[in-house]
Amino acid sequence: MVFMKKSDFYYHLPENLIAQYPLPERRASRLLCMRGPDWEIQDRMFVDFIDMIDARDLLVFNDTRVIPARLFGKKKTGGKVEILIERVQQDTNHAIAHIRSSKAPKRDAVIELDQMHQCRVLGRAGDLFELEFDSATPLALILEQIGHVPLPPYITRADEHADLSRYQTVFAKQPGAVAAPTAGLHFDLETMDMIKAKGVATAFVTLHVGSGTFQPVRTESLADHVMHHEFFSVSSETVAAVHRTKESGGRVIAIGTTAVRALESASKSGQLQTGSGDTNLFITPGYRFNCVDALLTNFHLPESTLLMLVAAFVGYEPIMKAYRHAIVQSYRFFSYGDAMFLARH
Repeated sequence: MVFMKKSDFYYHLPENLIAQYPLPERRASRLLCMRGPDWEIQDRMFVDFIDMIDARDLLVFNDTRVIPARLFGKKKTGGKVEILIERVQQDTNHAIAHIRSSKAPKRDAVIELDQMHQCRVLGRAGDLFELEFDSATPLALILEQIGHVPLPPYITRADEHADLSRYQTVFAKQPGAVAAPTAGLHFDLETMDMIKAKGVATAFVTLHVGSGTFQPVRTESLADHVMHHEFFSVSSETVAAVHRTKESGGRVIAIGTTAVRALESASKSGQLQTGSGDTNLFITPGYRFNCVDALLTNFHLPESTLLMLVAAFVGYEPIMKAYRHAIVQSYRFFSYGDAMFLARH
């Protein structure tokens, strides 16, 4: 077991390197590449990614779809309220949400929303609130009508119309995420066609990214951190594709840390199996990967669980060296930023 501290994963990031907007073209990003076992750093462009894969490989994407989960309203007293839906309860008008206001609303408090919609506070769920929305209108429709794109907290501007499409992958299918699987944002339809033309297989998992992905680790000892839960699903078709790839000597390449968490959550027995449910898998240095051979990912926040995951994948020293290099070379960081390709072989 590797004993590490939260502070081991701190790095100083100049604020100007946090990407506030996406580039005009999805595939225009830069790509920092590292290949094991020596993990030498190469500065490339994302369009070069096609040259780094071959027909034996399998690319596994997360097909979750971001919902317009941010709502603005006011209390009966007039106080402003911001709501961030964390999870919609299936087939109901109930949701679990974060609420930001000058004073936490009490049980049975009514929050007035745009277009005459409203919701009622049913109670607390830990740090979150359970809300009941208008029964006359499906919650999904309410969100479509008045919801805003839930941009991450480090994007300091208000959401804009362009974010409706750009903070969504071109293969998004299953609604339920409140944060985008950002490694997938680099792929446009032409890139997907190029992958197919090269004979590289693709498969999909679902992991509904929650806002917990942005929550700080609050304990210095990683062993004491309580990981957030997210829903995931791995189909029999994806399991079969992974097994074929392994048998042929190809690589399972996860597109994003969310795809890693879904695959590894379904591989706890040592072999990938069909399954779905909630996962709170916390991957830190010392973790043994059962399924994933390579990873395409964006750059992650200091002291975040996702930085700890990529450190587990390539090793602590190589990943911290890569981040120092990326800062010196002025890579763009976080959701709308540049990418890394990490290949064990």
